[in-house]
Amino acid sequence: MSSIDTTRFRDALLAERKRIAAALENLRNENAGNTEEDNDEALDQHLADAATALHDRELDEGLTENEEDLLSAIDAALRRIEDGTYGICTNCGKPIGEERLEALPWTDLCIDCAKLR
Repeated sequence: MSSIDTTRFRDALLAERKRIAAALENLRNENAGNTEEDNDEALDQHLADAATALHDRELDEGLTENEEDLLSAIDAALRRIEDGTYGICTNCGKPIGEERLEALPWTDLCIDCAKLR
């Protein structure tokens, strides 16, 4: 393991995890139900209003999926801190630059491997 201050990154990851979990809870509370229910309700609405509601719902579902993916990446980074592999590229095994970890503390790829993806 490199000389990365994992305590600092753990704190940053935990803070980001808390923020994302709150955002997800807000999205879920704000948008209870699903698009099928929205489609049923849309039959009673003007076509433009129904399209706007459907668009908003699909946008929120996309945001929710992105936040869930980020939450998974954060959890994986926290596991790597615990097992001593944080800061090591999971693809090539080389150290991940500290500047990259500061920008994306949940990343598991060095800049070279990320560019190849």
